[in-house]
Amino acid sequence: MKYLITGLGNIGEEYWGTRHNVGFRVVNELADSADVAFREERYGAVARLRVKNAELVLLKPNTYMNLSGLAVRYWLQKESLPVSQLLVVVDDLSIPFGSLRIKPKGSNGGHNGLKNIEETLGTVEYARLRFGIGNDFQQKKQIDFVLSKFTDEEGEKIPERVKQAVEMVRSFCLAGAEETMNQFNHK
Repeated sequence: MKYLITGLGNIGEEYWGTRHNVGFRVVNELADSADVAFREERYGAVARLRVKNAELVLLKPNTYMNLSGLAVRYWLQKESLPVSQLLVVVDDLSIPFGSLRIKPKGSNGGHNGLKNIEETLGTVEYARLRFGIGNDFQQKKQIDFVLSKFTDEEGEKIPERVKQAVEMVRSFCLAGAEETMNQFNHK
């Protein structure tokens, strides 16, 4: 079985380490743990690896967050994959910092990357791994918050949470969304 694992983020040095780029961090860790490198290809950086009997195509779109759907649609078509074999790793303001939740489908929750994927694919029937980034921001300062760096205290916890997210991606590919939800969402 083959899967497209898409980590959402923005390209460019100025965005590295921001809350909005946590999807990139998760797929980077997945690639690093398998000792594979990303190559720049059409619509993004791509790496390929195997987890037991599953083939994973890792994608970091280079379209910037608000046009992520273009990259996702292209790579689903290029790899001849149905949306049921797509997992999007995304930052989420609505769950506490460090919380990880996998869902087999759902709304975009106001996230522009998910909104564009939904519009481009014409469906919400794709899995997403939501990585809580907290929501400690003043009214009308949401954009500044998601584009800010994690605090030092949060930064110390990120590596462990990213490793947990990698385990959830592996579980999704081997056991499916429901089993992964049952195993990990309550933690």
